[in-house]
Amino acid sequence: MSAIPSVDLKDFTSNDPERKEKFVKEIGAAFENIGFVALSGHFLSDQLVDDLYEEIKKFFALPQEIKDSYEIEGIGGQRGYTSFGKEHAKGKKEGDLKEFWHFGQYVEDDPKLEAEYPDNVEVKELPNFNAVGKETYKMLEKTAKYVLRALAIHLNLEETYFDAYIKNGNSILRPIHYPPIKEEPKNAVRAAAHGDINLITLLMGAHGKGLQVKDHEGNWVDAIAKPDQLMINVGDMLSRLSNNKLKSTIHQVVNPPKELWGTSRYSIPFFMHPVSDMPLNCLENCITKDNPKQFEDITAGEYLYERLVELGLVKK
Repeated sequence: MSAIPSVDLKDFTSNDPERKEKFVKEIGAAFENIGFVALSGHFLSDQLVDDLYEEIKKFFALPQEIKDSYEIEGIGGQRGYTSFGKEHAKGKKEGDLKEFWHFGQYVEDDPKLEAEYPDNVEVKELPNFNAVGKETYKMLEKTAKYVLRALAIHLNLEETYFDAYIKNGNSILRPIHYPPIKEEPKNAVRAAAHGDINLITLLMGAHGKGLQVKDHEGNWVDAIAKPDQLMINVGDMLSRLSNNKLKSTIHQVVNPPKELWGTSRYSIPFFMHPVSDMPLNCLENCITKDNPKQFEDITAGEYLYERLVELGLVKK
């Protein structure tokens, strides 16, 4: 059994003050204690989830030379395809055993940000790929908006504190393929232990063993969601903003037992980022005598750039 707490977003969106308060307390406690929660009641339909998995399986099954044609130089992997083994965890030399795709923001009414963000990449071999990706992106972004509203209340902020920062934010939807393992990996795992960069991550596809979370005692805990749940965790940006009141937890995706090496794993995280000029300065109401300020002032854009360099996706 997964030791990750479960919550239902319908409690928060129910217009019942007691249910709403219950959700805020539950998710606040989970994010202070372990930094992860399994969430039902989100805005993804079963049909949309099925359609997305069908499209990404088709994409990753394309010939390598076609996939490679969608790897865009000079943008740090922010859009399109990133080939196998390219990304590594901070402090690791070995590349992770994965390939992935990035859908980015669909900017509305902001020519400055439209010019700043790279364009999304159209896959001409798959006519439904981009439309399904866009719809999934929008539904996960909507889900994340309500989760952040609950967290704003938990942090004694205005409920809509995050709304302006996440509108047209630099968020990323990342379908990942962990291919079958053909030989004994040399110090490499499907995704080495890491913390996420962003505000919060919403993960589809944590329904089988593989994802593990490090608890406060240093133990690795299996994080397994039910089929209708998303796994949601705190990223480093939110941890900085809350002066580590909300915990960004180290997690990893381990290799399966040898008898399952011949199988692929698919996983689809949505990394909720704010606009790049959002200040991540520790909130005054999260700084106390017992919890003095732990982080330097920085903007989201500056912090993201630092981390992309550490991950090997941007060369200085």
